[in-house]
Amino acid sequence: MTALKSRDEVEAMARAGAIIAALFDEIPAHVRAGASTADVDAFAESFIRSHDGAEPAFKGLYGFPASVCASLNHEVVHGIPSPYRVLTEGDILSVDVGVKLDGWFADAAVTLAVGEVDEQTRRLLDVTQEALRKAIAEARVGNRLGDIGSAVQTTAEAAGFTVVRELVGHGIGREPHEDPQVPNFGQAGKGPRLEEGLVIAIEPMLNAGVSEVRTLPDRWTVVTADRRRSAHFEHTVAVTGNGPRILTAR
Repeated sequence: MTALKSRDEVEAMARAGAIIAALFDEIPAHVRAGASTADVDAFAESFIRSHDGAEPAFKGLYGFPASVCASLNHEVVHGIPSPYRVLTEGDILSVDVGVKLDGWFADAAVTLAVGEVDEQTRRLLDVTQEALRKAIAEARVGNRLGDIGSAVQTTAEAAGFTVVRELVGHGIGREPHEDPQVPNFGQAGKGPRLEEGLVIAIEPMLNAGVSEVRTLPDRWTVVTADRRRSAHFEHTVAVTGNGPRILTAR
């Protein structure tokens, strides 16, 4: 059952989201050649905990061992930070972060280039960001859930990329994952109607190759089946009477 949020509750989530927004202003400087994904995780955890009462939402969630999901190149999501995963020029790294503050959650992700990347990788990052922008624009009272997924799918496929179908966005609030599921594909005009007070994490995951994914033996890291690159961007978004409000915006 989907729990709609009051204006005060949306404001509480926005305070958690503001910490992620501030972190994402700082974290690109730490995603550099020679740094490990564990270094990125350590910085993120320290930054989050430097805000009074804030906690990394992912650490210990379902048994996950770190504060961020750090997914490298062909890793789609849920990469486990490691001191042995050292970034090199031309890599891309998805950093997925959750914050819990005063009992409320916010969630966002960004995929960052390590130095210069090739043209196709740059297009993948740009198109995934554009898919997120278009999906957010559909998060309006009276629209349907399918409008969001359709926006991601049509943007991706028009550019020659594919969308991951086995992983979805989600509702968020008192829990990090709530109803409804928010697929990155769908038919415009179909699905549940969007209501004021709905808060969802919209998170396009686009692949350069096939849409299929696999989970590694660590039972966390999800990779593309053909080992081609994947990009992931995410915002926590509230549906309001004045249109979509991004709670994790910079």
